[in-house]
Amino acid sequence: MGKIISLLNHKGGVGKTTSAINIGAGLAELGKKVLLIDLDPQANLTLSLGVPRQPNSIYEAFRGESELEPYNVKENLDVVISTLDLSGAEMEMINEAGREFILRELFEPIRETYDFIIIDCPPSLGLLTLNALTSSDIVYIPLQTEFLALQGLAKIKQVIQKVKLRLNKKLVIGGVIATMYDSRKVLNRDVVETIRKYFGNLVFDTYIRDNVALAEAPSQRKDIFAYNPQSSGASDYLDLCKEILVRCEQVEVG
Repeated sequence: MGKIISLLNHKGGVGKTTSAINIGAGLAELGKKVLLIDLDPQANLTLSLGVPRQPNSIYEAFRGESELEPYNVKENLDVVISTLDLSGAEMEMINEAGREFILRELFEPIRETYDFIIIDCPPSLGLLTLNALTSSDIVYIPLQTEFLALQGLAKIKQVIQKVKLRLNKKLVIGGVIATMYDSRKVLNRDVVETIRKYFGNLVFDTYIRDNVALAEAPSQRKDIFAYNPQSSGASDYLDLCKEILVRCEQVEVG
């Protein structure tokens, strides 16, 4: 059964969508079958991979009008697209019975098909994010190595703990991903040291370095491995994916 992973941070601009895309693509490069779920009404993941408008998106699936309909981006990598329509879903679901479990139910028919399902959560802690957490095994927190990015970490941890207590007993924080890292900057090093004090071994050993190719790839509608496989961004995300696989194996053995 595939692992379901949410990438969550309610602060924007921390590299969440970039990480979702390139962790998915990196795991696909390593031979794993991956499904990316764009759960953000801004649809940045969908746009970044150049996926054309499909008859049915995650929005129609939430409304019960369709099943999840993955679109194949490349070998081993599929995407369920988002649209701006999804921004209205939270209001529409407010009176739905079991509204926190809609996504979990949608995953049931396809979960066996994939090694990993990776959810790019919206930058908020609303009902869409709650659905992601309720259906996930693991949460990864991408964190820009800047001072302001540290604000709100306690809130994220609190929300995850509440979901674990009330809705999803198996949910764990699987790791913190340091993004946009520049070892030459004292501030970046200090922030990493601070999050290591707060999260300990949960912080991944691989830091995602500040790399222009990561910013350029979405403009070409490509993941970093398709755009520039020789870049430090591709190297970092591949190393991170290897670390993810090791951690997942350790959890299974444990």
